[in-house]
Amino acid sequence: MQPSVAIVILNFNGRNYLERFLPSVIASTYANKKIVLADNASIDDSVEFVRTNFPTVEIILNTQNEGFAGGYNWALKHVEADYYVLLNSDVEVTADWIEPIIELMESDDKIAACQPKLLSYHQPQLFEYAGASGGWIDSLGYPFSRGRIFDVLEKEEHQYDSTEEVFWATGAAMFVRSKLFHTLNGFDGSFFAHQEEIDLCWRMQLAGYKIFVCPKSVVYHVGAGTLPRGGRKVFLNFRNNLMMMTKNLPLTEKCWKLPFRFLLDAISAWKGLVTGDVHFFKAIVKAHWAVVSWWFFGKKEYPASKRPMISLRGVYNGTIVWQHFIRHKQFFRQIVEKKHV
Repeated sequence: MQPSVAIVILNFNGRNYLERFLPSVIASTYANKKIVLADNASIDDSVEFVRTNFPTVEIILNTQNEGFAGGYNWALKHVEADYYVLLNSDVEVTADWIEPIIELMESDDKIAACQPKLLSYHQPQLFEYAGASGGWIDSLGYPFSRGRIFDVLEKEEHQYDSTEEVFWATGAAMFVRSKLFHTLNGFDGSFFAHQEEIDLCWRMQLAGYKIFVCPKSVVYHVGAGTLPRGGRKVFLNFRNNLMMMTKNLPLTEKCWKLPFRFLLDAISAWKGLVTGDVHFFKAIVKAHWAVVSWWFFGKKEYPASKRPMISLRGVYNGTIVWQHFIRHKQFFRQIVEKKHV
């Protein structure tokens, strides 16, 4: 019998996306599946729309918006299945996108999480920002992907079609073993949104598990990689990245990598200010103050084991800041050794 799969879509005022993309999810050919809409206290008519037009979709309602991290932590306590698929509402799936990933994960019980290949919905010839063909990270904690370096998206020419281990799987379409998700206490709810999936995948690797990308499965993501840099998005990205490093790095690496990252962040902030991006500058300063405050007063949960970053899969033992901005390398395959691609 096929393992049970629960496709859980976290929704907040996403009626337009649900109308456009939910039919493709319902049309998925995997038989033993259910679709759950976990509503994060929407104030639009998205819940009523789904209830009326897609009666086979289960609906659970939260009383407050807890963001991506807290919202999924809450929702998945109410969902039973062998596998969860955390799917953004702005993703169009292909009919047979589930089968190859479940087949892969069933072949090795050490595979904790897996993602499909993400292409851009609006420009399907390009990889999509949120995860492309599998997430990597560099030695200083900067995330990137097979097909995306910072804001540069590669043209999809099947150059990253190998199924292989990576560092992190995108939260836009993340397959995860349900029992393990709960064993590791899910996402860090304090992240609210941005990089919580990287933190979880890091903790999964530290616990002895593997993260994979399975490009045989393809989905198309609208995404938000082109939103303005300023404001809350920048704040969360910078804050959460430093919190993630604090939690997961061994002390010997933490002592020098965190100060160095603060310096690089400060350079980035001042560059933004000089070019007139005041909101970007303020967001980074606010993020740094939040991290320092969290160091002294925040509640922190550290993984039981710590290992050097380079001992984990999907880690580039260098910095993409140097490779991209100084050496002007634009693509993943130009930075990471070909044998790893």
